[in-house]
Amino acid sequence: MSPSDALPRVGQPRAAAVIAATAWGTAVLAVALVVMARPALGEGVWFFVVDVAVACVYGTVSALIVSRRPHPVGWLLALAAVGGGVAALGFGYPALAAQRPGLPGADLVQWLQSTAWVPGTLALFLVVPWLVRDHPLGRAKWGVVAGSAVVIAFLVTQLLDARAPFTILLVIAVVLGLVAAGAVEHRRRRGPVAERNGLGWLALGAALLALSFVPLLLPYGSLPLPVWTTPVLHLLSQAVYPAAILVAVLRSRMWGLQLAVSRTVLAGLVTVSLVAVYVVATVVATSLLPGDGAGLVGAGVVAVAVQPTRFWLEQRVHRLVYGVAASPDHVVRRLGSHLRLAETTDDLLRGLAADIGATMRLESVTVALPDREPVVWGMPGAHPVRVPLDHRGEPVGELAVTLPGGESLGSRGEQMLGDLATVVATAAAVTRAAADVDDARARLSRARLEERRVIRREIHDGLGPSLAGLRLGLQGARNLMATDPSAAAELLSTLQSELDQRVTDVRTLSHHLLPPVLDELGLAAALAELSARHAEDGVEIALDLGHDDALDPQTAAAAYAIVAEAVTNTLRHSGVQSAHVTTTSTPEGLRLTIADDGRGFSAEVRSGVGTRSMRERAEELGGTLSITSPKTGGTLVEALLPQGVAVARG
Repeated sequence: MSPSDALPRVGQPRAAAVIAATAWGTAVLAVALVVMARPALGEGVWFFVVDVAVACVYGTVSALIVSRRPHPVGWLLALAAVGGGVAALGFGYPALAAQRPGLPGADLVQWLQSTAWVPGTLALFLVVPWLVRDHPLGRAKWGVVAGSAVVIAFLVTQLLDARAPFTILLVIAVVLGLVAAGAVEHRRRRGPVAERNGLGWLALGAALLALSFVPLLLPYGSLPLPVWTTPVLHLLSQAVYPAAILVAVLRSRMWGLQLAVSRTVLAGLVTVSLVAVYVVATVVATSLLPGDGAGLVGAGVVAVAVQPTRFWLEQRVHRLVYGVAASPDHVVRRLGSHLRLAETTDDLLRGLAADIGATMRLESVTVALPDREPVVWGMPGAHPVRVPLDHRGEPVGELAVTLPGGESLGSRGEQMLGDLATVVATAAAVTRAAADVDDARARLSRARLEERRVIRREIHDGLGPSLAGLRLGLQGARNLMATDPSAAAELLSTLQSELDQRVTDVRTLSHHLLPPVLDELGLAAALAELSARHAEDGVEIALDLGHDDALDPQTAAAAYAIVAEAVTNTLRHSGVQSAHVTTTSTPEGLRLTIADDGRGFSAEVRSGVGTRSMRERAEELGGTLSITSPKTGGTLVEALLPQGVAVARG
């Protein structure tokens, strides 16, 4: 069970409101005090700006997380937000007291400026990076323990105002912060796919926060660094770090936060980047150009860099907020590779479902197809989102997805799911086609096997013994030639009649399989020949042919075989020597009817080889066949065969 599973799904909106009100209230009050005091611009003012930014930014982010999901990260961010607000008050109130002597408790409140920020701010890069995950901590728990120990020790040194331990602990904090950032980056590369969204920016923010304390380790005056270096580095990390935490913890699908987070982060990054470009360009221009042209050069460089910078950052911010979903075409190409590489249809559907679930960070994905077990990825929950799968206007199945508790797809997620459903529908159609091909192959194999058995039986039980008898008769005629020529002549005459009958049987068997006239003149001529051949034996086959002349050869062959087999069954089992054959072309296909007025059949009678052969021939073409015994008597065979494209005969 993951940490997220162990937590309740329902957030705590009241606690979130208290956090936001406290953080913002202390920040606003501190700003009001500073405005009234108007202190001189110095290092304290810069850190005051950082404290106010931390209170406002993390107060909002922590409130969103706690109201949505009471994750430990939300409470740590709340600690940072409230600590930042209190630290800001620790600067604003003493500044006002310096202008207005006599305000009580100024010394005590000033003490808060150096201590209130410690636990929450240090936890941001020492503890939080280890906790942003949806699976058990494992060995990462030692990172949490080490980070927490450093935070507590650092707070104690601040309370005791011990300078030497402060420096040592600050070095340890920077090192552990970089280790935590490296661990997050490793999880982004090698960890669960569903958790990677936002981890790259989280690693960058954690590294920046840790490195922002490095100037405090340098001896004062050893490098010509402005007093605002450390505060500005703190502020730079806030451009992406809070949004990265929000995205990673909530997966960004709450109340349409994707758009708000995306635009806010993009605006912050563009602003910071253009300010950096302006400063660099101005410094370089000042050293190269005389006069006051440096400012104009810097402004020109910024104007040129605005659009490329925005475009470059926008792509990466979208990846932060939406993950792989920011590029649906990439996802579709990745899913399409399954169509090419999957060894079996089951592997194909399982791979598609897993990719969709991991890409969109879903709870479960179910691909349901008719007449087969559904393919399920994940653990299905309640209230699934269902998307019908249509291929070429025909329904082929259904795609059902469920999301983690309380989350929703949003308009972008719905659009992406619709795009991916197209690929799944294609896969479902391929799966169904493959199943149809396997079934058709199995039926064709059975039909060929049965036909071979019929041919073997006809040859072994009929033609074989007849030829053996003819051979014996010829041997007897040869023996009689010398002693009784008249008897030999009479025997030869009998053998000739027998041979004629066997020749007729062979021709009948050949015609039954596929008469030459069917290929040369079509179905109507072949049925007419069939009727004429039976008429020679006193059997009446009445034909009522109303089908189109041009038929697909496969349809014509199947129709002829069904009629021939049905007539044979009539002569063998009905007790009558007549049948009526009707053919009709309909929009659905070629309709066949073979009827007789014989004794009919019982429903308990088991189907023989001929009946199964007729049914399989119809089903091979996607048609149907039924055999009934009407109340008026006799047997009625009805078949509907879909018609293919006509083939011209030369």
